[in-house]
Formats: sequence, structure tokens, C-alpha cells
Amino acid sequence: MVALTMAVLLSLSTVACGSGGTTDGSNDTSTQSTDSANKDSGTTVANKDKPLVWFNRQPSNSSTGELDMTALSFNKDTYYVGFDANQGAELQGTMVRDYIEKNIDTIDRNGDGVIGYVLAIGDIGHNDSIARTRGVRKALGTGVEKDGNINSDPIGTNTDGSSKIVQDGSIEAGGKTYVVRELASQEMKNSAGATWDAATAGNAIGTWSSSFGKDIDVVISNNDGMGMSMFNAWSKDNKVPTFGYDANNDAVAAIAEGYGGTISQHADVQAYLTLRVLRNALDGVDVDTGIGTADEAGNVLSDDVYVYREEERSYYALNVAVTADNYQDFTDSTKVYEPVSKQLDASSHPTKKVWLNIYNASDNFLSSTYQPLLQNYDDLLNLEVDYIGGDGQTESNITNRLGNPSQYDAFAINMVKTDNAASYTALLNQ
Repeated sequence: MVALTMAVLLSLSTVACGSGGTTDGSNDTSTQSTDSANKDSGTTVANKDKPLVWFNRQPSNSSTGELDMTALSFNKDTYYVGFDANQGAELQGTMVRDYIEKNIDTIDRNGDGVIGYVLAIGDIGHNDSIARTRGVRKALGTGVEKDGNINSDPIGTNTDGSSKIVQDGSIEAGGKTYVVRELASQEMKNSAGATWDAATAGNAIGTWSSSFGKDIDVVISNNDGMGMSMFNAWSKDNKVPTFGYDANNDAVAAIAEGYGGTISQHADVQAYLTLRVLRNALDGVDVDTGIGTADEAGNVLSDDVYVYREEERSYYALNVAVTADNYQDFTDSTKVYEPVSKQLDASSHPTKKVWLNIYNASDNFLSSTYQPLLQNYDDLLNLEVDYIGGDGQTESNITNRLGNPSQYDAFAINMVKTDNAASYTALLNQ
């Protein structure tokens, strides 16, 4: 009986030691299972309290554009990183108008006194797409006000100028007044539901050119992916200037072949900011470190390349027009921005794990420009990033792969639709 009692006591003692852990914490499952971000300190941070950055698609109402401040204030370490959409939109519109005025002697291809343009719209519910459509219509005088803003709806076709969504504008150049008319516009959405679709844009220019090609003097696109598709399909051979947005490598190179111009949204600065605000939150330092205030390595941004709006908890990169005058300065869109290219010391900034998704793995800008930049910066900032590519159509295609957020220290999210922030925060709140 004594021997049996001693065996039982020994067994209980062994179990207690195993569940309570050793003095160095190696068997302490409470610090291993839920939070890699704080395993060094032995504390646990809930997923809902981990750093979060929304990027490229700002949480907002797709109908009104009103910011979703619940999502933008999800926790104290939540921010948005993008670019100044309105400033960039005005810049694109001005770039197109300047080109028309400068080339007025040759741009009216059929000599009818009407400068006709077609417009490829990316996503009618996306703030950036809405802003770019408005920016073009404002600069060319074709915008019609609706609810206090320029109407950004697609018009279908408008070869006779009868549309109520847009109006005829005018440009005075070379001692003559020209009518400016939006001949056609549509959302470039494919049959599966993906927007900003380059193939759809290529098909659209084929349809438009076969119907009223002689009237098309300018081709304009909400982004370079769609713009280059139309350029390669028709406007390059017909010497019709085409304007896009994003300053992708292929679009910048095409300026030498007649592509009219594009807008650099300083993707190099955006990509840095996307990961830098996470790095700062993980380090527990001021969010401005390495941004407006130099870090110990000397990384810092000047105030002419970004702006921070505290009331929106948002960082915005500023835009630059890329034309025949300066395109050679923008030939490599995946090169890191030199002022923030210095490696952080791993002993002071230990490696952390980040979950980051791209809403559409096929998106030209995000896949060929933004992600390569992120991959350059993640090494410099000592971040181990898992890159998840979505299908561009459904939020669940992405959220279904965020099944174990506890294994990550921070999150960077690029939504399919700007309305859907709650689909992600609901997972982090569990």
C-alpha cells in the first residue's frame, strides 16, 4: 500500500511539473500557442490588439465614399496606407489636357473640331477609380455635377453628345475652340466579377474602334493595366495617345512608343509605409519613426512625398506625372526609395511575422510593382511576410486563408471591396 501511494504521488508530481512548465518556460504552452509576437516576454496579445494596416483600398462606403472609421480605428495600432487619390486624379486630368493643348495641330485625327476620348473605368465602387474618373472629366470640362460631386458613372456610348451623365467640354488652342467629348466609358469588369480587368479593356477598345474609331483621338484609363491592354490592342498602331495611372514598368517604357503618359503614385513610398507602420507598432516606438523622424539607421521621408492625416489615421503618398519629358527617371518601378533603403539592426528590431494579402494576384500594379517592392522592404525591416494572393472577386477567397491569425504578429490587408473591412476584423475579434 505504501509503495502504491508513493507511485501515485510521483505521477501527480510529474503531471504538475509538465503543465506548469520549467523555469525557462520551454514547456509553457500558454505562451507558445497563441502569440508569436510576444513570446519573448511570455505575454499574450489578442489578435484584435495586434498591429493592422489597411492598404491600397481604404475602408469606406463604396456608394458615398464615406470613410469607415470603425475599421480605421480598429485598435490603437491600426492605419491606412495609400496615396492621395484626389491629388493624383487632378494630376492625371491636367496631364491629358496639357497634352491635347500641346499637340492640338495633330490630335484631331478626322478634323471635325471634336476631340473625342474613351475612358476605361476600373471599379465603379472604388474610391480611387471614382476620383480618377472625376479628375479627367473635371479637367476636360465634361463633368456633370451629381449630389455635390462630379458624376463618375459609366456612360456606355455617347458619340452624339446626348448623354446626361457627361456634357461636352471645350478647349481653346491654336486660335480655335474645340469641343471635347467623352465618346464612351464602361466599368472593365469580366464575366467572373473581377474589376480593373485588362482583357475586358482590350475587348472594349476593339468594339469602340470598330464602331467609331475615326472619332477617337485620345484613350484614357483609370490604370496602366487596362491602358496598356488598349494601347497594345489598337491605339499604338493607330498612333492615338493613351493615358494610364500607376507608372508600371511596361507603361513607362511604352511612352517612347507613343503611350501618352501615366501617374506615379510613389509605390516605393507606399510599400515602405505599409510595412514601416507595422514595424514601429511591433517595436513599441512612435509611429513617426523612420517616416517623418529619422530612425537610428537614417531612414526618413521628406514631406514632399507623403502626407499623414491624423483624423483619418491614414498615410498618403503624393503623385507625380510621368510623361515624355521625364519618363526615363521612372523606368524601374520596383526599386526601393533611396532615403528609406537602410537595413535595420536585427538585434534591436527582431524578426516578426506578418500576414499580408493582395486582393487579386493578377492585378498588374499590385503584382508587378507593389509586391516586389514589399518584398524588398520586408528584408530591410526584418519582417517575415506571408503573401496571400486573392482572386479579385470574393472576399472569402482571402479570408478563408486567415484561419490561424494567432501565428502572426501583425496584419496588412488589401480588400476586394472597400465595404468589407468587417469580414477581416470579425476574424481578428474571435
